[in-house]
Amino acid sequence: MTLTPAFASAFAAGTGLVAPQNARQGMLDMVADASGPTLVVLGVLGLFSVASLWVILAKVRHYRNVRRHGDSFLDQMEQAASLDGAREALTALPESPYTRLFRSGLAFVDELRPGALKNARQGTVETPGLSLTQLEALRMVLEKVEAEEADELSHGLTWLAVIGSVSPLLGLMGTVIGIMNTFLGIQQAGSANIQAVAPGVAEALITTVAGLTVAIPSVIAYNHFASRLNLVLGELQGFASEFIGTLAKERLV
Repeated sequence: MTLTPAFASAFAAGTGLVAPQNARQGMLDMVADASGPTLVVLGVLGLFSVASLWVILAKVRHYRNVRRHGDSFLDQMEQAASLDGAREALTALPESPYTRLFRSGLAFVDELRPGALKNARQGTVETPGLSLTQLEALRMVLEKVEAEEADELSHGLTWLAVIGSVSPLLGLMGTVIGIMNTFLGIQQAGSANIQAVAPGVAEALITTVAGLTVAIPSVIAYNHFASRLNLVLGELQGFASEFIGTLAKERLV
């Protein structure tokens, strides 16, 4: 049996055998013909997508540098024989949350007991160690630095959380707008034919897909960076405890 061109075209359209270029062109036409509110929703989602991508790339670079600097810092601390030797090793290390925490602790100890670290390295500590009040003050100084580093590391993650939670709602808003346009099209056409229904349904589906497309990467990135943040903060807290333990080991507390 020979298929007529009209029947062949209808068969291809019904089975989905349509050229990808035509499908993409049809989607672009649907976006171009969308109503004003739908275009506003899509525009906001586009801005959210750009902002989310920018934050993700910035945080990937940030956490990569923190991880690299942290590994270098921990290697140097393992090789140092004393706190005074570790302080000398700081000069060769780049700035990082680890070095800032360690430097703040050393500066506080030096203020309370000038020269004690150097004397401890030489084995000539004669002055009494830190009192309980001074030790508690040292803990507060270290916790303050940890909180400051947590704020720095979490900078930008709030935007990922906002984008991840708001984007689906914007997509839902676009869905409602599309359904409303569908009923308006039915009312104007006087019947529920495909020409009256298709534009509104297309708008609803496009905004839904756009909202999910923006939200899913943002939520995944937020959870990933939150876990990395907890890992770094755990290492900082562990190092702060080890720092105080080393002070006790060198008879400085």
